[in-house]
Amino acid sequence: MIAVPEDAIEERFLAASGPGGQNVNKVATACQLRCDVWKLGLHPETYRRLKLAAGSRMTAGGTLVITARRYRTQEANRADARERLAALLATAEEREARRVKTKPSRAAKARRVDEKKGRSAVKAGRGRVSAE
Repeated sequence: MIAVPEDAIEERFLAASGPGGQNVNKVATACQLRCDVWKLGLHPETYRRLKLAAGSRMTAGGTLVITARRYRTQEANRADARERLAALLATAEEREARRVKTKPSRAAKARRVDEKKGRSAVKAGRGRVSAE
């Protein structure tokens, strides 16, 4: 798990859409979390996977922007944004499984050739019928 230092995170609260009635117009409940990815000291391969997973949430300057507006309170949205950041970093940390190359066995090759010969015979039998 990647430890996120507090100096790498910046939080802003802004007006949110969604549930909350008139309260939405008065209180800034949505949380916009900005994380400076360079301060995390990630391995280059982990950074590449994070950039791929983040997509448009990653800016050209290396800042990851997560906006949480699912809940009605600042605290819940703040916790949601931090959880989403942790989940994104966890997915970036996972390595892809290496593919092990395999060769078809001699019997499998023979079966494939036999199937091809069989199909060829079926198709050859579909030709025009001669007068002989």
